[in-house]
Amino acid sequence: MRILVANDDGIFSPGIKALAFALRELAEVNVVAPDVEQSGVGHSITFRRPLRFKHTASAGFGEIPAYRVDGTPADCVVLGSRLLGWPNLVVSGINIGVNMGLDLTHSGTVAAALEGASLGIPSIAFSLDASGEELHFEEAAQYAVPIARWVMKHGLPEKTLLNVNFPNRTPRGVKIARLSTHRYEDSIVEREDPEGRPYYWVAGKPTAELEEGTDFWAVQQGYISVTPITLDYTNHAFASELEQKFRVRSPKAGHTKRSRKPL
Repeated sequence: MRILVANDDGIFSPGIKALAFALRELAEVNVVAPDVEQSGVGHSITFRRPLRFKHTASAGFGEIPAYRVDGTPADCVVLGSRLLGWPNLVVSGINIGVNMGLDLTHSGTVAAALEGASLGIPSIAFSLDASGEELHFEEAAQYAVPIARWVMKHGLPEKTLLNVNFPNRTPRGVKIARLSTHRYEDSIVEREDPEGRPYYWVAGKPTAELEEGTDFWAVQQGYISVTPITLDYTNHAFASELEQKFRVRSPKAGHTKRSRKPL
């Protein structure tokens, strides 16, 4: 059995190290992570330039093979799965900060697991609440082990991954949760460079409704939230409604407007 560990915080992040060491009791572990932080890159893939895939002993993984890639989290999963042997499980994290609700649309952590799921590999994304002064990655990693063990034993439905968020304290238990409204309210900060030319910072303040049964509510209550995510973005209920109501008339022949040729 083989586990591929990736992330978006970079190969030197303490979260990925804690996770890789903890998962050694389950299977052979390979680490493939970005050489620098890639938070917020989403599910992007590099295809307009070559990628570097380099063994990195200095990252401190000891006997665990660890490689850094000058690309995105999804790149790491693509390269790792094909260059190091096909994994039985892809795990991503442990991310510094939660990934809940609408965060999933831009999270590099979740994107690595999305890439694994798209390749047909059972995949899990792990994130840790970073609101405290100290981040307890080792404790979170110990709770990640039974979750990974369960997935390796039972598998996941096709095109489905698990998105897991840990509270930054000893968990009260596990809650299977739906996605919340967690998102970032963007604000644009305009400044000027030394030559007087404007530039902009995109800033964001996290916000969410504390609704029972959601991932945000579970973590706020001290639980580990586990949310199954599917790659099928189709709104099947609305698709059925569209099939009954959606009608678009075709342009009538001979009525297409054409521009005159210049004299």
